[in-house]
Amino acid sequence: MPARSRGRKQHLRRTGIRLRHPIAAALVVAALATAAFPCDADAPLEMVAIPGGSFRMGDPDGQPDETPRAVTVAPFRLMRFEVTNAQFAAFVAETGHVTDPERRGFGYVWPGRWIRVPGADWRRRSGPASNLVGLDDHPAVQVSWRDARAFCRHHGLRLPREEEWEFAARGSDGRLFPWGAAAPDEGGTRRANYGTNECCAADMSDGFHETAPVGSYPAGVSPFGLHDMAGNVWEWTASLDAESGKYVIRGGGWGNNPYCLRVSYRHKNPPDIGLDMVGIRCAGDP
Repeated sequence: MPARSRGRKQHLRRTGIRLRHPIAAALVVAALATAAFPCDADAPLEMVAIPGGSFRMGDPDGQPDETPRAVTVAPFRLMRFEVTNAQFAAFVAETGHVTDPERRGFGYVWPGRWIRVPGADWRRRSGPASNLVGLDDHPAVQVSWRDARAFCRHHGLRLPREEEWEFAARGSDGRLFPWGAAAPDEGGTRRANYGTNECCAADMSDGFHETAPVGSYPAGVSPFGLHDMAGNVWEWTASLDAESGKYVIRGGGWGNNPYCLRVSYRHKNPPDIGLDMVGIRCAGDP
């Protein structure tokens, strides 16, 4: 094994990626060689216990599909942070999982509108010329609903139901955003990684043109201490929207305006596509 590969393998052991089998070791070293990024998986899947409770889901001033209704959720667990590139790389190394964008040969990229880009996948989020250098602690994107479900199942977890996600983001006090009612940048405090204030494009006002390292905005945590429940990347849920036949995503992303960061805002996508603004957060039972 070349010296560079030996060094990467030793680094993986130090940072907590379990190389359970020689094939897994070979896969992760190959992934590092092709993706050319440091796979630092020292951040485990930290789960937060959500006590459950009753709340008013939706927004009377929102979109038609945000009609308020009373909901009660049972206790559950939810990841404190979004799944990172390092964590997803470890999953691929251990399982050999091939994502839907890799199988299909394309993913969707947002330069101001959705564009189908050949060669875009989780290692090359914007297309063949991109890579994950320096992005090991950024959220993984270009993963489909099926890929997200596979990742969570590998860790003995699941995707959150839409009702669970919204309760974890807002609690029971009817807040507009995870942190309350203040605008995401009110008072000079940045509470989320998002785009322009007018819909909808990425900008650099928060220091990041696209994704940010998970947990970069502590002023924006939810009532339960969850990070990036608004902005950074949208998150897949387990809920199928009956009207559209697509799966619900929540939270808004780096290219959205504040309106889309509201805890009640809903969007939907087919289960087999990847986008560079949609990622993963796993849930679990108590």
